[in-house]
Amino acid sequence: MAMVAFASEKIRIDMVALVVLALLVALGIVDIDEALSGFSNEATVTVAAMFALSLGIERSGALEPLGQMLSRIRKPWLLTLALMVTIAPMGAFVKNIALVATFLPLALRVCTRSGTSPARVLMPMAFAAQMGGVCTLIGTSSNLLTNSLAVKSGLPEFGVFEFTKLGAILAVVGIAYLMLLGRWLLPKQANTLLGAVGDGEGIGKYVTELRITADSPLRGTTIADARIIELHGVFPLELLRGNEKMWSPRFQKLERHDVLLVRGDWEKIEAFRQNMKLVYPREPHYAGPDDRPRVLVEMMVAPASAAESRHLSDLDLGWRYDGGVLAIHRRGHLLHDSLGEVELAVGDVLLLLTEEDRLPVLRADDRFIVLGQRSSRRHRSWRKAWLAVGTMVAVVVASGMHWMPIPAAAICGAVAMAAFGCYGHKDVYEAMDWKIIVLLGAILPLGIAIEKTGVAHELVAASMQLLGDHGPLAALLLVYLLTAVLTEFMGHNPSVVLMVGIAISVAQSVQADPRPFIVAVAFAAATSFATPVGYPTNTMVYYAGGYRFTDFMKVGIPLIAIFCAISMWLIPQFWPFHP
Repeated sequence: MAMVAFASEKIRIDMVALVVLALLVALGIVDIDEALSGFSNEATVTVAAMFALSLGIERSGALEPLGQMLSRIRKPWLLTLALMVTIAPMGAFVKNIALVATFLPLALRVCTRSGTSPARVLMPMAFAAQMGGVCTLIGTSSNLLTNSLAVKSGLPEFGVFEFTKLGAILAVVGIAYLMLLGRWLLPKQANTLLGAVGDGEGIGKYVTELRITADSPLRGTTIADARIIELHGVFPLELLRGNEKMWSPRFQKLERHDVLLVRGDWEKIEAFRQNMKLVYPREPHYAGPDDRPRVLVEMMVAPASAAESRHLSDLDLGWRYDGGVLAIHRRGHLLHDSLGEVELAVGDVLLLLTEEDRLPVLRADDRFIVLGQRSSRRHRSWRKAWLAVGTMVAVVVASGMHWMPIPAAAICGAVAMAAFGCYGHKDVYEAMDWKIIVLLGAILPLGIAIEKTGVAHELVAASMQLLGDHGPLAALLLVYLLTAVLTEFMGHNPSVVLMVGIAISVAQSVQADPRPFIVAVAFAAATSFATPVGYPTNTMVYYAGGYRFTDFMKVGIPLIAIFCAISMWLIPQFWPFHP
């Protein structure tokens, strides 16, 4: 049931995990101590602390010099290479979602400037973040989870840099593949939702509301008579009068205060609005005599965002940014509801009209990824940036040298960043990806149940009957491929919970050391390339780059096959079956 629910994406992953936890307790499969053990697990605590450390790096402006350097690149292929070479090493220590969110607007601006489709750049960038994450124990939550489950099973813990030797080789090979072969598999043009990011004009098939004014030429006419589509290139979707939709909008005479729900490119919508003397119902009204500069900002609802499944009226955009959402773009869907009734989804792009001096606050809002806006100078304290980087280095060194346990080092680092002012004391709670924290805490008892009830043993016995007696290498391949397939449909953390116990049982059945099998699970789970839903970074670029589902399969499946082949060769050498 959990596997089907995770794969369907119909229910939030944290809710699935909580339902599974409740069923395990209600059916008496795990006791209360086992049920709550996931929330005190060191992997859960460490992931929470690493979120805070990544927030400090991001908010302190430590990544800005790299962004400024990369923004000077004019050639898309060189930008792709530079992004991958930059992001992969950083992904070993910084949350990869934060990295992709930081460099995504930059990549889009360079693509716009050079006339290149973003689809040529964004997927390699997302893949590089995953390649870097698998290189260290703290680079991704699934690595921490794998180590924690292995320790619970009585195995020695992995070192912070124990995965680095294999991860670095895979990263180099992966970058070479994406530059030499993958670039020919990437789409040359995509149905991207952006066309001129960075110049302040939102381009895309936006849906917006326009209100009929007293002196509008449309007043007293019908949509059909006005020939809006033919003359203005704007597509009317609905006619809203008060709280009701009109049954025959094309032939209904337009009245004052009627609201047209229209769709089209933003430039055409804006020209139509001005010519027909219409107004945006949601345009903010500014108090005060000063004429403060306003800008249009394109921002995307981020993965795991608190804005997901909420209405615009539920968000605090008005008072926080003195702004109003003028339009919404949802890729692959034609919205027919008024903007206030739309439930936001991951990947939705909002066009926000706000004050220019509110942009730094907006960029720090982890619910959204700012894709484009007018230029705005940002004032950063480089002292805080250096303190944030120094703190992260200290955490890595302290845990890598075994001076402190990883959870303790990460917590101390998070407290130090807060004390140094790298982020606000309340920001860390807003930026924390609570869905992942709840998922880890609630799903870990499922692994206990799989072991406790003998499910793992039965699955392994059935698998080994099909596999036959072909030795530990064949068993290792089975574990890697099964983990990779589950990850593409369930996500990396649930697949780790399901597979670690199975991997240990497989190792025991072939009388081999379990460590290479655990490593196979970690690497297969943390390198999800074949679908846009297997990893959050894939989801981010899927919407922003205008990819199709099959684009990830064309580029990602060969890359997974290459990683699998190299892993089958190197894992037994680095972690022998019979040490």
